[in-house]
Amino acid sequence: MSIDGLSDHDIRDILKRVKTFAVIGASPKPERPSNYVSRFLMDEGYAVRPVNPGIAGQSIHDEPVYAALADVPAPIDVVDVFRTSDALPEIVEEAIAAKEKTGASIIWMQLGVINEEAAATARAAGFTVVMDRCPKIEIARLMRS
Repeated sequence: MSIDGLSDHDIRDILKRVKTFAVIGASPKPERPSNYVSRFLMDEGYAVRPVNPGIAGQSIHDEPVYAALADVPAPIDVVDVFRTSDALPEIVEEAIAAKEKTGASIIWMQLGVINEEAAATARAAGFTVVMDRCPKIEIARLMRS
Protein backbone atom coordinates (compact mmCIF):
# COMPACT_ATOMS: atom_id res chain seq x y z
CA MET A 1 0.00 0.00 0.00
CA SER A 2 1.23 3.48 -0.77
CA ILE A 3 1.67 6.46 1.54
CA ASP A 4 -1.85 7.69 0.72
CA GLY A 5 -3.46 4.29 1.37
CA LEU A 6 -4.85 4.09 -2.17
CA SER A 7 -4.51 1.00 -4.32
CA ASP A 8 -3.76 0.89 -8.04
CA HIS A 9 -7.45 0.10 -8.51
CA ASP A 10 -8.41 3.26 -6.57
CA ILE A 11 -6.07 5.46 -8.64
CA ARG A 12 -7.27 3.92 -11.91
CA ASP A 13 -10.89 4.57 -10.89
CA ILE A 14 -10.10 8.19 -10.05
CA LEU A 15 -8.34 8.75 -13.38
CA LYS A 16 -11.25 7.19 -15.30
CA ARG A 17 -13.87 9.22 -13.42
CA VAL A 18 -12.40 12.71 -13.28
CA LYS A 19 -12.48 15.27 -16.08
CA THR A 20 -11.07 18.55 -14.75
CA PHE A 21 -7.83 19.33 -12.88
CA ALA A 22 -7.20 22.69 -11.20
CA VAL A 23 -3.39 22.92 -11.20
CA ILE A 24 -2.20 24.88 -8.16
CA GLY A 25 1.24 26.35 -8.80
CA ALA A 26 0.95 26.20 -12.58
CA SER A 27 3.96 27.59 -14.43
CA PRO A 28 4.31 28.99 -17.95
CA LYS A 29 7.88 27.65 -18.10
CA PRO A 30 8.00 24.51 -20.29
CA GLU A 31 10.74 22.92 -18.17
CA ARG A 32 8.63 23.00 -15.00
CA PRO A 33 6.73 19.82 -14.06
CA SER A 34 3.46 21.71 -13.60
CA ASN A 35 3.72 22.88 -17.20
CA TYR A 36 4.48 19.60 -18.90
CA VAL A 37 2.15 17.58 -16.69
CA SER A 38 -0.65 20.04 -17.51
CA ARG A 39 0.07 19.65 -21.23
CA PHE A 40 0.10 15.86 -20.85
CA LEU A 41 -3.24 15.90 -19.03
CA MET A 42 -4.75 18.07 -21.75
CA ASP A 43 -3.41 15.73 -24.42
CA GLU A 44 -5.06 12.85 -22.54
CA GLY A 45 -8.43 14.62 -22.76
CA TYR A 46 -8.64 16.20 -19.31
CA ALA A 47 -9.53 19.86 -18.83
CA VAL A 48 -6.85 21.82 -16.98
CA ARG A 49 -7.42 25.07 -15.10
CA PRO A 50 -4.09 26.71 -14.13
CA VAL A 51 -3.95 28.55 -10.79
CA ASN A 52 -1.10 30.93 -9.95
CA PRO A 53 -1.72 34.35 -8.39
CA GLY A 54 1.58 35.70 -9.73
CA ILE A 55 0.49 35.30 -13.35
CA ALA A 56 -3.31 35.50 -13.07
CA GLY A 57 -4.88 36.80 -16.26
CA GLN A 58 -2.17 35.32 -18.47
CA SER A 59 -2.53 31.93 -20.12
CA ILE A 60 -0.81 28.57 -20.05
CA HIS A 61 -1.47 26.20 -22.96
CA ASP A 62 -4.20 28.61 -24.11
CA GLU A 63 -6.01 28.29 -20.78
CA PRO A 64 -6.56 31.38 -18.61
CA VAL A 65 -4.63 31.43 -15.35
CA TYR A 66 -6.67 32.07 -12.21
CA ALA A 67 -5.46 33.84 -9.08
CA ALA A 68 -7.15 31.45 -6.66
CA LEU A 69 -9.03 28.19 -6.60
CA ALA A 70 -12.23 30.06 -5.73
CA ASP A 71 -11.90 31.95 -9.04
CA VAL A 72 -11.89 28.80 -11.17
CA PRO A 73 -15.26 28.09 -12.79
CA ALA A 74 -16.96 24.85 -11.79
CA PRO A 75 -16.75 22.02 -12.19
CA ILE A 76 -13.40 20.95 -10.79
CA ASP A 77 -12.80 17.32 -9.94
CA VAL A 78 -9.16 17.39 -8.79
CA VAL A 79 -7.13 20.04 -6.99
CA ASP A 80 -3.64 19.10 -8.24
CA VAL A 81 -0.94 20.66 -6.06
CA PHE A 82 2.48 21.64 -7.44
CA ARG A 83 3.59 23.52 -4.32
CA THR A 84 5.82 22.64 -1.41
CA SER A 85 4.51 20.46 1.41
CA ASP A 86 4.41 23.39 3.84
CA ALA A 87 1.94 25.21 1.54
CA LEU A 88 -0.58 22.36 1.85
CA PRO A 89 -2.52 23.48 4.94
CA GLU A 90 -3.46 26.78 3.28
CA ILE A 91 -4.29 25.08 -0.03
CA VAL A 92 -6.46 22.48 1.70
CA GLU A 93 -8.32 25.23 3.58
CA GLU A 94 -8.87 27.04 0.28
CA ALA A 95 -10.15 23.82 -1.32
CA ILE A 96 -12.51 23.21 1.59
CA ALA A 97 -13.84 26.77 1.40
CA ALA A 98 -14.42 26.44 -2.37
CA LYS A 99 -15.67 22.82 -2.33
CA GLU A 100 -19.36 23.60 -2.61
CA LYS A 101 -18.77 26.08 -5.46
CA THR A 102 -16.27 23.97 -7.41
CA GLY A 103 -17.48 20.46 -6.69
CA ALA A 104 -13.89 19.30 -6.15
CA SER A 105 -13.63 15.94 -4.40
CA ILE A 106 -9.94 15.05 -4.74
CA ILE A 107 -6.77 16.71 -3.47
CA TRP A 108 -3.81 15.37 -5.48
CA MET A 109 -0.40 16.09 -3.99
CA GLN A 110 2.41 15.71 -6.52
CA LEU A 111 5.58 13.67 -6.10
CA GLY A 112 7.45 14.78 -3.01
CA VAL A 113 4.49 16.78 -1.71
CA ILE A 114 3.62 15.11 1.59
CA ASN A 115 1.74 16.63 4.50
CA GLU A 116 -0.13 14.15 6.70
CA GLU A 117 -1.83 16.86 8.76
CA ALA A 118 -3.21 18.61 5.66
CA ALA A 119 -4.24 15.23 4.25
CA ALA A 120 -6.17 14.42 7.45
CA THR A 121 -7.90 17.82 7.30
CA ALA A 122 -8.86 17.22 3.66
CA ARG A 123 -10.16 13.71 4.38
CA ALA A 124 -12.20 15.02 7.32
CA ALA A 125 -13.81 17.49 4.88
CA GLY A 126 -14.76 14.66 2.52
CA PHE A 127 -11.91 14.80 0.02
CA THR A 128 -10.09 11.79 -1.33
CA VAL A 129 -6.37 12.48 -0.92
CA VAL A 130 -3.78 11.27 -3.39
CA MET A 131 -0.31 11.97 -2.01
CA ASP A 132 3.25 11.77 -3.38
CA ARG A 133 2.09 10.75 -6.87
CA CYS A 134 2.04 12.27 -10.34
CA PRO A 135 -1.01 11.76 -12.58
CA LYS A 136 1.24 11.63 -15.66
CA ILE A 137 3.16 8.70 -14.18
CA GLU A 138 0.02 7.00 -12.90
CA ILE A 139 -1.75 7.30 -16.26
CA ALA A 140 1.25 5.78 -18.05
CA ARG A 141 1.54 3.03 -15.43
CA LEU A 142 -2.12 2.14 -14.94
CA MET A 143 -4.08 3.21 -18.01
CA ARG A 144 -1.80 1.96 -20.72
CA SER A 145 -1.06 -1.52 -19.48
